[in-house]
Amino acid sequence: MMGGMTNAAPPSDPGIDTLDAAPQHGAEAVEFFKRAFYNNLFYVQGKIPSLSSKHDYYLALALSVRDRMLHRWISTADAYTRHGSRTVVYFSAEFLMGPYLGNNILNLGLEQVARQAMADLGLDYDDLLACEDEPGLGNGGLGRLAACFLDSMATLQIPSIGYGIRYEFGIFQQEIVDGQQVEKTDKWLRYANAWELIRPEWSVEVKFGGTTERYTDEHERVRTRWLPQHVVVGVPYDTPIMGYHCNNANTLRLWCAEATESFDFSIFNRGDYYGAVNQKVASENLTKVLYPNDEALAGKELRLQQQFFFVSCSLQDMMRILRTQGIPLKRLHEKFSAQLNDTHPAIAVVELMRLLVDENAMEWDEAWNITTRTFAYTNHTLLPEALERWPLALFGKVLPRHLELIYEINARFLDQVRIRFFGDDSRVSNLSLIDESGERYVRMAHLACVGSHAINGVAALHTELLKTDLLKDFYALWPEKFSNRTNGVTPRRWIALSNPTQTQLISATIGEDWVRDLTQLRKLEPCAQDSAFQDSWEAIKLGNKTQLARIIKERTGVTVDPKSMFDVHVKRIHEYKRQHLNILHVIALYHRLRSDPHFDPQPRTFLFGGKAAPGYHLAKLIIRLITAVGEVINRDPAVRDRLKVVFFPNFNVTNGQLIYPAAELSEQISTAGKEASGTGNMKFCMNGALTIGTQDGANIEICREVGPENFFMFGLSAPEVYELKARGYNPRKYYEGNAELRQVIDLVRDGFFSRGDTHVFKPLIDGLLDQDPYLVLADFQSYADCHRQVDQAYADRRHWCEMSILNTARSDSFSSDRTIREYADGTWRVPRVPVRLLSERDLAFGSSRP
Repeated sequence: MMGGMTNAAPPSDPGIDTLDAAPQHGAEAVEFFKRAFYNNLFYVQGKIPSLSSKHDYYLALALSVRDRMLHRWISTADAYTRHGSRTVVYFSAEFLMGPYLGNNILNLGLEQVARQAMADLGLDYDDLLACEDEPGLGNGGLGRLAACFLDSMATLQIPSIGYGIRYEFGIFQQEIVDGQQVEKTDKWLRYANAWELIRPEWSVEVKFGGTTERYTDEHERVRTRWLPQHVVVGVPYDTPIMGYHCNNANTLRLWCAEATESFDFSIFNRGDYYGAVNQKVASENLTKVLYPNDEALAGKELRLQQQFFFVSCSLQDMMRILRTQGIPLKRLHEKFSAQLNDTHPAIAVVELMRLLVDENAMEWDEAWNITTRTFAYTNHTLLPEALERWPLALFGKVLPRHLELIYEINARFLDQVRIRFFGDDSRVSNLSLIDESGERYVRMAHLACVGSHAINGVAALHTELLKTDLLKDFYALWPEKFSNRTNGVTPRRWIALSNPTQTQLISATIGEDWVRDLTQLRKLEPCAQDSAFQDSWEAIKLGNKTQLARIIKERTGVTVDPKSMFDVHVKRIHEYKRQHLNILHVIALYHRLRSDPHFDPQPRTFLFGGKAAPGYHLAKLIIRLITAVGEVINRDPAVRDRLKVVFFPNFNVTNGQLIYPAAELSEQISTAGKEASGTGNMKFCMNGALTIGTQDGANIEICREVGPENFFMFGLSAPEVYELKARGYNPRKYYEGNAELRQVIDLVRDGFFSRGDTHVFKPLIDGLLDQDPYLVLADFQSYADCHRQVDQAYADRRHWCEMSILNTARSDSFSSDRTIREYADGTWRVPRVPVRLLSERDLAFGSSRP
């Protein structure tokens, strides 16, 4: 009931309750929680029930949960400070955290209490959870992986800080208008953020542009001084990251850019009213939006500025923590282990050198030893074009001192290379931090490799391809630096929170400890053939599908049958992820249904979702083709009960929590050798979906773990892809030699799905027939044949259910807890630090927070 609450009156003395007194279970805990809810509604928001909106109630609930977290957060700070704990600092330009409220309640073990308290107050708990705006501070897998890692580090009691950017506007909200993607601004901060605390006292200054000058210091040493063109202030915003059913609460620290002076009175007094606030506007633009479109030079410059801004802020913050804890600067690498999440934060290598050498007068060799022992680098891509490079002129304009330092780092590094590979000039050129072929560029992946003590890929195949192809010269130079750390996802959000009914069934069967120790899911294997367990498993899946079908109808207008197979392909839209291969196969099925009266496949709902980069025309055209095919198929009465095509708009974490539990078939069909790992494949597997996939990324490891008999593998392997391209790939040969493929391509080219307009999809079709860089046509027949196996398997629902259960039971290797343990033991050397909750007496004597 909005506008008022029933069944409970405000307490006669609604004073702030003490944390020590907070009961965790039972009726007393519910009453305590209701008083906390009232306190936050009255004293924090200044609202009474009769004037409160649904969002006011959400905020009161969120703040009541945050109060519990703050006790743990402060206790954690105290424990880490007293222990002088070695700390992981995770540098990432993206943190796609998802909604916080449900996850925090889960990790605190508060769901029953919070749900009952809201019911007593006449409020719908699930409605309040749905009020939260998702912070879209990432594009996809990279940012979501970072979020999973933070969850696992807190749960495993590993001291950590996540460092990133507090973008005012996150990844765009996607709408589908006339079948095409339209980008809308993501205003995730429109109602502020209940979970963060601003820390202005820890603000730092960050320099840009200008020139450098040499000078002699008081010890007669020649040093360099940076004279910046402008300076911005980085202000930290902290969010607690709760571990699951433990007292550890780590920190996500995001930086927001502000001007050194918000208002220039001297300019204002001269009558230039707009000029008086120009510096504020220009400075705050730095963290205004996630990843500006960098096709234009201005976009590239802003993106470089963003990356430097957050790593400079973070490194200065790390040095502040050292000072606070009385740790000498020369022990920075002992206190911190810094993980670079892809190449975006690679400039941190040079900035740390600048801070040590220029700002703290440290000798070069000592500074370089500290730097290389501090950083470790995770590579996330096998696409050479995705490895960041910056034109030398642009880099020198934005960061003149850093370019000088890169030249010095490169000169010293190449001296080593010349000795190690005597007479091999090509190797020197390949390894150089500067790309000299054509326009000169700074190679950020090379900088990360040179400046880090460890380099890892994110799946077994990916790491092997780094060693033999993309980074093969670095592997030849430093094989000891390389290791594999297969990605993982947190089972807290992606099973326990997303799929509560499956969670309840699993817990009732094997106990609740599996949420912290996913290896215990193996105990489900004997249940895979148990008919009663299968009945429950199928009922849960049908319930999840029914819920999703209702939401599909609400958001797209398309009616889908929950009893049809839910065949799902949700991820960022990109040619190498091959959503166009999927939709071409859908067209083939449609053609067969219309032309062959004996063709009788299992009813299927093909569900697509994902965002295309605003400037990526072909990716946006793939979305347009999917929606166009869906429009034709969904209104054709001849196939309406057998085939449906849906594009689910605005795929994000929130929508993923609806989709993964309802999926029955997971499409993981990237070109072999192109997907570093993938994590969506793991989320599907944990929720009992079977996979149809190529021999790419973590697919290979999923297939190995669940068993090839429970996985649908197709297509060329990575070596076969390389061999075919080396021989000279001719996509037209596949078009001309495959009648079904030719019919499919011709239907699209001739305008069947575009109301006779033959120009709409011409760029897509011409690209497939003339180049097909991701071998869609080469893999089409293998993909179609594999789908026939899927259809046959789905016809035997009991056996399909058995395979589904085994997928979940054998998904334990893909928990981010396992990944983090490998990093902690093999890369970071960071021990766990359990936290004891501080009492009120402890709190009264103070605690320093790092």
